Amino acid sequence: MEILIPGEDWQLVSEGHTFTEGPAANAKGEVFFTDLSNDGIHKIGLDGKVSVFQKEGGWPNGLMFGPDGKLYACQNGKKRIVSYDANGKEEVIAEGVESNDLAVAHDGSIYFTDTGNKKVWLITPKHEKRVVDTGITEPNGVRLSPDQTLLYVGDTRGQFVYSFQTQPDGSLDHKQRYYHLHLADGSTQSGADGMTCDAQGRLYVTSEMGLQFCDQAGRVNGIIPKPQRAWLSNAVFGGANFDELYVTCGDKVFKRKTKVKSALSFNAPIKPPAPRL
Repeated sequence: MEILIPGEDWQLVSEGHTFTEGPAANAKGEVFFTDLSNDGIHKIGLDGKVSVFQKEGGWPNGLMFGPDGKLYACQNGKKRIVSYDANGKEEVIAEGVESNDLAVAHDGSIYFTDTGNKKVWLITPKHEKRVVDTGITEPNGVRLSPDQTLLYVGDTRGQFVYSFQTQPDGSLDHKQRYYHLHLADGSTQSGADGMTCDAQGRLYVTSEMGLQFCDQAGRVNGIIPKPQRAWLSNAVFGGANFDELYVTCGDKVFKRKTKVKSALSFNAPIKPPAPRL
């Protein structure tokens, strides 16, 4: 009841796609998402209208806005990380890498998951890249905590979301299996995919069971049902007040109004309230 509004349900935002992914909100609250099989990036305006932002996207997956206002994308089809300005002009940030999802810090550092090779990479503000973790079975979603002292990485094949402490040089330390997700009966994997955070420090994880939301102590507090029977791939808060929860689910995009607001990683870090024990 601290998150959902009674009587509010999922609302269809966009349909007619093949596989939607990578929702990301800019500073206005406009939401961008990818359609993997159709190789495109779409934009949801504040008026709810959906338009094509970039058609030749190099098979983009994860998206995230940076502090420079640019849209960063995992362009796995061309094995690179790129950025787009407001007019869709593309800039190559890193080449020769496989990628799935990414997170961008307020200082411009980029973390991205290389799912097939079980790696997490860092791209520094100077665009130098290096591996900062190996060994997670299937690293997928990646997000920074509201105060950006922690990095979260979901494991699609496992039950946990991993937590790391971020270091001044961008390195990761104190790796631990932290968020203990719920599994469907008979399943050995959570199906954890994309993630997002609210300003209170909660982590939202898309999974086989639905959208699981967790407190700062690592506990699942509830599971929001999927809007349709399809793969729930990612989530983000958007809208003019950043209190609308958007999810990409199969061939469609949905949203619902909530009582909470987003933590925006391209802004200065914020300290959420202390966790309840």
